[in-house]
This record gives sequence, C-alpha cells and structure tokens, in this order.
Amino acid sequence: QVQLVESGGGLVQAGGSLRLSCAASGRTFSNYVMGWFRQAPGKEREFVASISRKVSTTLYADSVKGRFTISRDNAKNTVYLQMNSLKPEDTAVYYCASDLSGTRLRVGRSEYWGQGTQVTVSS
Repeated sequence: QVQLVESGGGLVQAGGSLRLSCAASGRTFSNYVMGWFRQAPGKEREFVASISRKVSTTLYADSVKGRFTISRDNAKNTVYLQMNSLKPEDTAVYYCASDLSGTRLRVGRSEYWGQGTQVTVSS
C-alpha cells in the first residue's frame, strides 16, 4: 500500500502562484511514477502532469504547459506541483497519483490516489 497526502491548496488571485506537495509513504517511493490530476465541478478528472521515477521525464497537459512544473524529491518521498500564472479555469480539486506504470497513471488508472486538495483561483 501507498499512502498519499496532498497539501498546499488554497485561494489565490489570478496571476498568482501556489505550490502543491504530496507526501508518500508505505512503499519505495522511487519505484513509482508520480502524477497530478484535477477535477473541476461538473467535469471529469483530467491529467495535469507526471514525472518518471528517476526525474528524467516530465509530461504536461497542454493547458498547463509553461505554467506548471512537476518535480520530486526521492529522499523526502515527496512530489511537488509548482503552479504559476494561475487562471480561474485552474480552479479544481487537485489529486496526487502514484503507479508503477506511467501509462496506466496518465490515463487515470493509478493504483493509488490522495484525498485531494482544493485550489481556487479568483478573477
């Protein structure tokens, strides 16, 4: 089992920044591909970003490319999502995800999920 706990969400004005963190426990963190998803009210959950085990590969949704940065610290068992130039349409619950398979993670079928953290961007 892997436990994931997100933090760092909150209310921010458009153009502002937030940094989300996801602390993992239970298994060898460096074995897992990590990712972030989000779900806005009335919409399906969508992929935001992912990062490979050895930090060599990062992938982003087109909607956040150039504004969001995913990173991980394997020594701290933590993955981060730095969100800059936030827009009202970024408002959503953000979820951390973990899986041994990057392909499975990116299509939303991760084995492990956090409980989510709310991000609200006001205009």
